[in-house]
Amino acid sequence: MGHKITFLPHNVTVEADNDETVLEVAMANDIELEHNCGGNCCCTTCHIIVREGEQNLSPMEEEEEDRLEECAELTPTSRLGCQCRIHGDVMIEIPERDPFKLDGLEELEGYGNELLSSEQ
Repeated sequence: MGHKITFLPHNVTVEADNDETVLEVAMANDIELEHNCGGNCCCTTCHIIVREGEQNLSPMEEEEEDRLEECAELTPTSRLGCQCRIHGDVMIEIPERDPFKLDGLEELEGYGNELLSSEQ
């Protein structure tokens, strides 16, 4: 059975299959939703804000909750598009991202430096 998912600020409503993630639906419908880690819950670039139908999404798991703590634009209804699965009609907002913030990537800063220094 198809569910309706509305993406704001695009004001586009599309059909979604039960248990698809918001990210999968966005990608299948050419709706831009960043996903730097490939949808593996390793960053916060697919951060969305649920405006209606929060009860129609899968419950948040601990891994998603922990990752959202790194999100600069966190709201009470924030979710990661790669983690929430659709079980009914929802309306979500894709927040405008600050291009100077690297949410979820801070831990990569200097990654590999210890390897480089150990080879010398």
